Amino acid sequence: MSQVCVEKSLIFRSNTPYSTDIVSDPGGRDPLFCVRLDDCFLDSKSTSCTRIFTNLSKSCMTDPALDAASYYRDFTVLKVPINDTVMQSMKVNVTAVSPPRAPHMKDSTCTNVVSEVIYEIEYSGTSGIQSVSVQFKVSNITGSSRSSLQQHFTVHFWTRTLSHMLPRSGNPGYNTGAPLLIANSGAMQHMSILRSESDGSCSRFLRHKIQFGRNMRTGCKISLSPILEGSNCSYMQQKLYKAFWGMNRTEDFGIIGSAHSTQAEEWMTILIQNCSVQALKCTSCCMVPVTLEIQILWTKVGLLSNPQAQILGARHFYQCHPLKFLNMSMVPVTTVVTFTDMTDWPEPPRGQPQMDWKLPFDIFFPFKMALNVEKSYRGDLAGYLLLILIISSIFCFWK
Repeated sequence: MSQVCVEKSLIFRSNTPYSTDIVSDPGGRDPLFCVRLDDCFLDSKSTSCTRIFTNLSKSCMTDPALDAASYYRDFTVLKVPINDTVMQSMKVNVTAVSPPRAPHMKDSTCTNVVSEVIYEIEYSGTSGIQSVSVQFKVSNITGSSRSSLQQHFTVHFWTRTLSHMLPRSGNPGYNTGAPLLIANSGAMQHMSILRSESDGSCSRFLRHKIQFGRNMRTGCKISLSPILEGSNCSYMQQKLYKAFWGMNRTEDFGIIGSAHSTQAEEWMTILIQNCSVQALKCTSCCMVPVTLEIQILWTKVGLLSNPQAQILGARHFYQCHPLKFLNMSMVPVTTVVTFTDMTDWPEPPRGQPQMDWKLPFDIFFPFKMALNVEKSYRGDLAGYLLLILIISSIFCFWK
């Protein structure tokens, strides 16, 4: 079963990490509350392989793995898994974005060979897959025998209703290891950073999620085209900034793990410090961001018996480096995430006795008062007796 349903009247709150929906009962009864189980058809993945050719001139024209058309032509994708007759309305065509031409041999080089395939699949809750698109990267292979080609394949799932499907990262405070919540124009997401592929390049879609309380450091290389971008410094700067951001630029972060998109007091703006572009003596250089430091300050609040973690502030700090136009095919970039605990723990109410400890002000007040009265009475009585003795001795002397 792809989903589990119960009567809506039995459910008063949705607190599940899986996607949910309200559907109509075919029998005409009350609506049903349905929870869709985990589906690996919804897990973004990336893989790679190396192909070896013993006869490149023959494989160039006949091997379908090298031709972009074989990855989208003459097949469709089902919206949802079904066992009955497949209707046309359940099929989704694969759309190719700027498809390259078929491979062909030119001298001893096979051109337009597929080196990377990227599928983008949009889905929407219980409605299933909505659209599928594919992009390609091509390269050339030169050689006559034992030529090789490394191919990369990526499947990226995304949805427009992500904010309704995010599980809590704590209740209310963050749990250690839970994803960090962010929001962009009201849409909730998980904060993520760049992730490298097997060849060291930066993945275009797959990213590492930032886990609360865990420091991270990643590094990869971003490919730039000297022909298209060599004379446009601002374009290169924006491309690298966007690579650090991901699909959308982060604006706010959730102060607590149970932050709701409609509660403004549960969100705080991220401080962003871009590079300060200064004049360079090098005329063929461009100041580009190469390092992103994500600094997060947090603290524990509440009872000592059950403290709750909440974020005090977050900052994105970019560091730039001058890049020469003639040597910029691959730019190494680094992302660093640090969590700093700012908790100011109070003095514990109980512990081992210390030499400088004092009793509370009035715990022995009644006993002190009684003791003071007794001391005062004794002092007065002794004074009276001394006075009587002095007077008596005087009278005796005069007699």
